[in-house]
Amino acid sequence: MKSTNGESPSLGYEFAGDSVKEGKSKPPVIYSDGLFGGRDVIRIVLLVTTMTLSCLLFYKSANNPLNMVLSPWKTDCYASKLINETSLEMEQKKEPVSELERVLMNAAMEDNTVIITALNQAWAEPNSTFDVFRESFKAGIETERLLKHVIAVCLDIKAYDQCRKVHPHCFLINATDSDQLSGPNRFMTPGYLKLIWRRMDLLRQVIGLGYNFIFTDADIMWLRDPFPRLYPDGDFQMACDRFFGDPNDSDNWVNGGFTYVKSNHRSIEFYKFWYKSRLDYPEMHDQDVFNQIKHEALVSEIGIQMRFFDTVYFGGFCQTSRDINLVCTMHANCCIGLEKKLHDLNLVLDDWRNYLSLSEPVKNTTWSVPMKCT
Repeated sequence: MKSTNGESPSLGYEFAGDSVKEGKSKPPVIYSDGLFGGRDVIRIVLLVTTMTLSCLLFYKSANNPLNMVLSPWKTDCYASKLINETSLEMEQKKEPVSELERVLMNAAMEDNTVIITALNQAWAEPNSTFDVFRESFKAGIETERLLKHVIAVCLDIKAYDQCRKVHPHCFLINATDSDQLSGPNRFMTPGYLKLIWRRMDLLRQVIGLGYNFIFTDADIMWLRDPFPRLYPDGDFQMACDRFFGDPNDSDNWVNGGFTYVKSNHRSIEFYKFWYKSRLDYPEMHDQDVFNQIKHEALVSEIGIQMRFFDTVYFGGFCQTSRDINLVCTMHANCCIGLEKKLHDLNLVLDDWRNYLSLSEPVKNTTWSVPMKCT
């Protein structure tokens, strides 16, 4: 069949300029300078082979000293892999920027939680409060393993020297007035108030560095692991001298001697405000200042979630735990005088050891304390 212009119809494609005409076909001609030229095929094969060998060489040399020589020619994918691995290694080997951070890193649990107590010379001396405190961890249930996470914050050099003899994690506050802070410091004396606010400033720094903490006075006996009794939704959790039944009620009679704080923006802002408020109430300690500010509008704006512990679990001499089967800690609160505290804390340990020695479950709890502290 012929086309209207007298030529045979084309099949619609040509090979190197020749068309298929009049029903006759010719074998296609592939020129060497075309898309699929022979020399080009060879070039492509050589190029692919070269690139493959280069990538293999760079990959195999990852741990080879020649990497330093070859680095200018490394591929982007390998260079990216090397950068990522180096960044991870640097992050894992992060060095502390201060002595405080070094101590925190060494003592922290996996979730960046530490346990902190405060000592001066009088409390750190042999057979004094710190020894009894540490003994309670050893006598308690599931508490001895927590002792390695305790940081003893020392307010004078003598306390620090003694601490280092018996405990792995000691931190010395650089105090120009350490002589004033080293004595027994009876409740509400100028030395006592300085000690309290020095401690508060340190705790503010700890959460600012990203660490959660339990602060515990050294006159608290740790009889059971308290962590299962913490509230999962509380940023700031505090023990009480008197507990009235509602853990959300900030009108419980609080006691800052046992406090758990999560490090987050709410707790950091709250501690800044709390510490600054000492200037408005210069003759008050931290608990009384807390009671002054806890209902202020700024605290609500910060949005910090507060919880307060039942004295059944976190008891003290003000309100002893009603059930020795549940008690986690016992605090020598409502007690003035170091000798009286030591006497009654040793009675707590005696009662505890007697409890552990019993073969029958105990239903009714009778504590020997407070005795000297009454």
